[in-house]
Amino acid sequence: MRMLIVSSAFLALASAFLLYGLNYETRRIEANLQMLERAADKAKTDIAILKAERAHLARPERIEPLARTYGLVPAGRNQLAATGDEDSAGGR
Repeated sequence: MRMLIVSSAFLALASAFLLYGLNYETRRIEANLQMLERAADKAKTDIAILKAERAHLARPERIEPLARTYGLVPAGRNQLAATGDEDSAGGR
């Protein structure tokens, strides 16, 4: 009978330590997950901001005056390659 009480007490203490360890590990994992979720949200926000900035900077009405100041002009007909033409396919 005494052996049963001692083994039961040992199992109860072992279970308590195991549960404490599991609880600590779970809290650590949850904190890590929250940190990663915050980082992902920040990255999504940064991506949205960068897309908006790129759209703003790529506006033709903004680029055209800058290109003209560098002496750039629209491409002429002789600067464009023909498409669907056998001559442009490598001279078969």
